[in-house]
Amino acid sequence: MARTIVIDPVTRIEGHSKITVYLDDQNQVADAHFHVTQFRGFEKFTEGRPYTEMPAITARICGICPVSHLLAASKACDDLMAVKIPPTAAKLRRLLNYAQITQSHALSFFHLSSPDFLLGFDSDPAQRHIFGVASRYPEIAKDGIWLRKYGQQIIEWLGGKRIHAAWTVPGGVNAPLKPETRDKILEDLPKGIEIVRRTLDFWKNEQQKFKEEIEHFANFPSLFLGLVTPEGNLEHYDGFLRVVDADRKIIADKLEPTAYHRHIGEASLGDSYLKAPYFKPFGFPGGMYRVGPLARLNICDACGTPLADRELQDFRALRPGGAVLSSFYYHHARLIEILFALERIGELCNSADILNTHVRAVANPNKFEGVGVSEAPRGTLFHHYKINEQGLITWANLIVATGNNNLAMNKGITQAARHFVNGSDVREGALNRIEAVIRCYDPCLSCSTHALGQMPIRLTIVSAKGEILREIARG
Repeated sequence: MARTIVIDPVTRIEGHSKITVYLDDQNQVADAHFHVTQFRGFEKFTEGRPYTEMPAITARICGICPVSHLLAASKACDDLMAVKIPPTAAKLRRLLNYAQITQSHALSFFHLSSPDFLLGFDSDPAQRHIFGVASRYPEIAKDGIWLRKYGQQIIEWLGGKRIHAAWTVPGGVNAPLKPETRDKILEDLPKGIEIVRRTLDFWKNEQQKFKEEIEHFANFPSLFLGLVTPEGNLEHYDGFLRVVDADRKIIADKLEPTAYHRHIGEASLGDSYLKAPYFKPFGFPGGMYRVGPLARLNICDACGTPLADRELQDFRALRPGGAVLSSFYYHHARLIEILFALERIGELCNSADILNTHVRAVANPNKFEGVGVSEAPRGTLFHHYKINEQGLITWANLIVATGNNNLAMNKGITQAARHFVNGSDVREGALNRIEAVIRCYDPCLSCSTHALGQMPIRLTIVSAKGEILREIARG
């Protein structure tokens, strides 16, 4: 008789979700689904609000990556005003974004995923967490805490607080960088670079112990999508959209981000509140693509900074001539991006005009529709607004980074479940590996669920004995 295995909740991720593994009559894995069980809906309740409030409102979508929403929302408002923000303001927004990438990637690698690597996928789950790492590997734990603190500290220095610092605004940022703040950022920068280089040296050797996980953790051909600079280099704030295939062949290039809707379709799945975007020319679900650190390193021609470019060569060697396909390598890519972010922080703080006080363009709306696109730590983030003549929001659409990976995450857990789960003997370590596939993507589920048409809702009424008394479904 067919049966299911439910992993609820998925642990050590940001947000709430569960996984259902479906077994056939022979106890073999037939399918697996990733369900995101929380719902947000900012697109609807921002209707009627002044467009100028959107950066501050949408930043409340998430407590982990509010900077990403600040940036995408501010860029959408720039587009509504049809202004080009001052060059120093663009640099300061980038500085804030690199600080966020540093702290968020450190959180993912050290706090959420390293317990699997350092303590073992099959270790006691009661000890498999950051405190367990701190107990057995205190120096590694200290490095992770220091890196995250450094990124958060920069955000606080720039924006006044570490979470929901409403510093980026329509037209730029609301205050220039102070000399003493720049000096404090630069003072600690060498230590951060030393830590991430030490961690990369460690991880490049350590990850070779996980050949089985590398082989079966969402290791399949797909498209990869993200922003690149006009020259094709690694980009997190501006530039153009690029799509490559599994051979790193460029499928589409120099796509204008504000025209994303011509290239990206959005579908809904019946058992999750997470949208399932796809690359339109390849249809649904054939247009499955991945975003985030792995995708960004696969699509770019170079990083554009000396140390990160050196690491990119080693990363390319993981699959010479093609894209790195296993999602296990998201962890490796994440460390390279921290190194890149720290190098770019140094470059920006040492640039000649970084202390310029002209950091905001002021204008009224000059368009009724605006789009803002940036790279969040987890992938490409789209904010799209329409306003009326009073500047009030009449329609909004968000495609959040984690949602872009929805189809790939579902395919990934099915692949892992088919390899690691034996239906007649289900071990905790096998289920943890399925969860770990999701952790590779570092999903931010608090950010991820937003409206696409009528959201399906299923209400189940269960008796005290566990009997289903009534089910009510919508959508």
